[in-house]
Amino acid sequence: MAEEFWNRYVYLIDVHQENRELRQELDSLKLQMAAKSEKAAFADRLENLLEFTAPPGWSSSGLRVVAHNYGPLGVLESIIVDKGRLQGLKPDMPVVAPDGVLGRTYKIGLNFSTVLLLSDPNSRTPVVSSRSRTPGIVAGQGQGKPLAVQYVHLNAPLQEGEHLVTSGTAGIYPKGLPVARVSLVERSEIRLFQMVEAEKMVSVLDREEVMVLDNITKLRTDYLDFDGIIRDFSGEDMLLDDPGVSGF
Repeated sequence: MAEEFWNRYVYLIDVHQENRELRQELDSLKLQMAAKSEKAAFADRLENLLEFTAPPGWSSSGLRVVAHNYGPLGVLESIIVDKGRLQGLKPDMPVVAPDGVLGRTYKIGLNFSTVLLLSDPNSRTPVVSSRSRTPGIVAGQGQGKPLAVQYVHLNAPLQEGEHLVTSGTAGIYPKGLPVARVSLVERSEIRLFQMVEAEKMVSVLDREEVMVLDNITKLRTDYLDFDGIIRDFSGEDMLLDDPGVSGF
């Protein structure tokens, strides 16, 4: 009797140990599955970014979103990305996703930068409608509010549903990038311009990676002094009309 009781006790101990090992193995498998799912999601997002082709004369590189700063407590409607001056970023570089424009670089640190979003009240983006070619200025009105499209002439044939793309006239964005879709058009005889609202093409809430564009055809003036002399890294002076400067 005592031997049978002891055998059952030992058996239960073994079963308990086996169950504990199985639970640990199951937890480990769950963690591995979660990690693989995250890798798969990252691969999908990366593939989506790689499908983006920079406009002619522009180059693109990836950025990781490391922080958000928007809403009623945010000073600026902005995001923080993981590259800065040491990685070649400068103010007023377009930040985009494959679906359209997010904003532009604003404050540049050594290794991190602030991106001013289209929704920020300080943001202004020259656009043109895709169908009627009506020009205007897209202005932010804060998080959760539609974009305002300013200076649309009263007689302009702009219609709801039209897409707005960058006009390329401000020197910041290349021409033809999707910005917003017109959601409201109101005309009044007492106003000089139409009241137009638009919805952003890209939501920043679900963006973990974005792209920054660099105008590779723009004249570099980083080392241009007021006397018309470019100081190169070697410290030597080169006049602007020097034939050797043409490829600078």
